[in-house]
Amino acid sequence: MATIQKPKLLLLDEHTAALDPKTAAKVLEITDMLIKEHGLTAMMVTHNMRDAINYGNRLIMMNEGRVILNISGEEKKNLTIEDLLHKFEEVSGTEFTNDTEILSK
Repeated sequence: MATIQKPKLLLLDEHTAALDPKTAAKVLEITDMLIKEHGLTAMMVTHNMRDAINYGNRLIMMNEGRVILNISGEEKKNLTIEDLLHKFEEVSGTEFTNDTEILSK
């Protein structure tokens, strides 16, 4: 529906969370294509670190309701999952312990 009405902002709240990896990848590919084709601004909420790194031009990480990391530009382009985990631990003062996000593809 959102693409029929041509919005300026597309909100994606874990839109691939319940999908198998192959279908999730296809949905992300189509979403990326639509965003670029229609010149949309999108905010994608995800717990998948790989997707957070690979899509978009800015990454904002939150913990307990507050922004703890805000990365864009060259810094985001060169980011790895290991870097992201380290930054989370460094900024939040806690260790990231949920393997689901680390291992998801």
